[in-house]
Amino acid sequence: MFKGTKLYSIFTNTCPKCQTGAFFKTNNPYNLKKFDKLNDKCAYCKESFTREPGFYIGSMYVSYALSVALMVSVFVGFVVILDYDMNYVLAGLLISYVILIPVMFRLARLIWINIFVKYDPAKSKIAKEIKASEKA
Repeated sequence: MFKGTKLYSIFTNTCPKCQTGAFFKTNNPYNLKKFDKLNDKCAYCKESFTREPGFYIGSMYVSYALSVALMVSVFVGFVVILDYDMNYVLAGLLISYVILIPVMFRLARLIWINIFVKYDPAKSKIAKEIKASEKA
């Protein structure tokens, strides 16, 4: 699935450099005690995920853009095109957004770091070899 692209790293919670190591400590965004915890660095290529202080503040803009895109597209789809009652759609959107907050938080951070870190096929190959040797 899109191996070697930024989408692969974003949707699989993996390191943007080698796309092998986990970015977040847990893959479950609804583990509310750990959903926001990042690994310090990739276990395979040693890419640092803890950039300078304030690095992930920029992910708030990404999160905002994702949220607005979701809300506007659902609102237009249901209210304007399908002619549903606006009050029910807004209530559904509010509830849905509260449920999706952990997912949006993680998605925004993954998108943000993928903007600045480029995929390296050589590091990916080395990371796969290390991972394979760990399984053996």
